[in-house]
Amino acid sequence: MRTAYSVETVRNAETELMARLPEGALMQRAAAGLAAACADLLGRVYGARVVVLVGSGDNGGDALYAGARLARRGAGVSAVLLAPDRTHQGGLAAFTGAGGRVTDDPFEVLAVADLVLDGITGIGGKGGLRPDAVPVARAARGSDAVVVAVDLPSGVEADSGEVRGEALRADATVTFGTYKPGLLIDPAREYAGTVRLVGIGLEAHLPSVPDLEALQHADVARLLPEPAAESDKYRRGVVGVVAGSARYPGAAVLAVAGALRGGAGAVRYVGHAADAVIARFPETLVHAGPPAKAGRVQAWVVGPGLGDDEEAVRDVLASDVPVLVDADGLRLLDAAAVRDRDAPTLLTPHAGEAAALLGVPREEVESSRLASVRELAAHYGATALLKGSTTLVAGPDGSRTPVRVNPMGTPWLATAGSGDVLSGLAGSLLAAGLEPRDAGSVAAYLHGLAARHAVAEGAPITSYDVASALPSAWHDVTHT
Repeated sequence: MRTAYSVETVRNAETELMARLPEGALMQRAAAGLAAACADLLGRVYGARVVVLVGSGDNGGDALYAGARLARRGAGVSAVLLAPDRTHQGGLAAFTGAGGRVTDDPFEVLAVADLVLDGITGIGGKGGLRPDAVPVARAARGSDAVVVAVDLPSGVEADSGEVRGEALRADATVTFGTYKPGLLIDPAREYAGTVRLVGIGLEAHLPSVPDLEALQHADVARLLPEPAAESDKYRRGVVGVVAGSARYPGAAVLAVAGALRGGAGAVRYVGHAADAVIARFPETLVHAGPPAKAGRVQAWVVGPGLGDDEEAVRDVLASDVPVLVDADGLRLLDAAAVRDRDAPTLLTPHAGEAAALLGVPREEVESSRLASVRELAAHYGATALLKGSTTLVAGPDGSRTPVRVNPMGTPWLATAGSGDVLSGLAGSLLAAGLEPRDAGSVAAYLHGLAARHAVAEGAPITSYDVASALPSAWHDVTHT
């Protein structure tokens, strides 16, 4: 599992560690890892042309010390000092002592650079790049050089993943000690490129509960339900799906497709698309409704393609089992009814739906995804899964549990019906016994991985292709 910590937590850990080390040792560790990563990217260090963009503070120092190491290995290294009066003096002395040179013309050296080290701002940067740094950053990005960010791309915000101004997009980021939230969350994640984590001894000084975590194959495999020898379809869990309408029968078919491949033993369907569902999936148990009379289930999914059936949403929310609410169900949602439930609730909006639930513009949700998913969870007293290029899952208990971020998405998932498949899949995992945060994050992971498998067979893909690839994704996770 990958974990990320806030700026305050990282700085506290660094302070504790530095108190146990000789002066400057921590920066030297970071610089050594940074220089090694740059050498790997260059392939041949001797004769390479490297430009170091140096801001004030320790990130500039890390970049200068790394530049010094590359210069000693035969690279031609130039430094652009963007805050000359506040340049890290120890790093600058080491840099010039190793043969690095300070340039007065950044554009001349950037035009011929093989690699650019972005040490303009660090993890405490806010509000984008300063105006005087913007032309230099643009020249760096417009060159043919590989751009390597030091700890975090300059101009993005470490804690939130927001980009509130101009930022320098990197091809790779070398981060120290731990991931920062902005490296895992869009829009900032898009600026980071490939991220390499360099250990500097910080791990023992970080708290056990991170701010953010990203599941990997092994984590998902541990959470997936497995039938035992004594299992039958009812012991494995039954998920109820209330979806579809005369106008949108396909939403019901796709939600059931996801549910059938999510680990539960059976699917009960309630709605106006029974004929379409049975035609595609004859193993589905169908009922005319209402949901309360459809038979026992261990979890409900309500909302995909539902139209204006507010009574169905009320009926499901009145149940005593976990409920997933998506799509039209979110539009018909009563916040008080969700907060009053004894059983858990999982909400799965995309950015537009989240904006409507929070009463803010969509752009605000898209630019501050982490804050938005936390606010949704807190306001509704529910687990919130915010869909998007990076899907986030937050529990209702705030900072006591980390927000989960899904790293497996692909742009090909931006297709009609994709969210319906995800809803059915997550609901099935709920019925199989997973807690809402686990069900949502595991479903998002498998959903993204299935899309990647489907794309490998040939793109463009449809949502039904994603559902069909779920068994392959499940096998990939459990047999790696």
